[in-house]
Amino acid sequence: MTLSLKIAYLSLVIGVIAGFFSLIRVGAVVIALAMGVIILAGRKNAPHRGMIATYLPLVIAISLFAMAIALPRGL
Repeated sequence: MTLSLKIAYLSLVIGVIAGFFSLIRVGAVVIALAMGVIILAGRKNAPHRGMIATYLPLVIAISLFAMAIALPRGL
């Protein structure tokens, strides 16, 4: 496991904990970025993965990031 994956998994846990403590926007942004790093690292390690197995999680991560940006300031 590379250093970037370890940092991504750690930030994923931090994002979940931030969301648990009512920092929804920060948690969603951190989770989305960590998911993106994990997906892209997996694509680099297995270049012949299918399109759906690669791009669907990436679209979900981008959607989560956009939702976090669109949340009202109070959350």
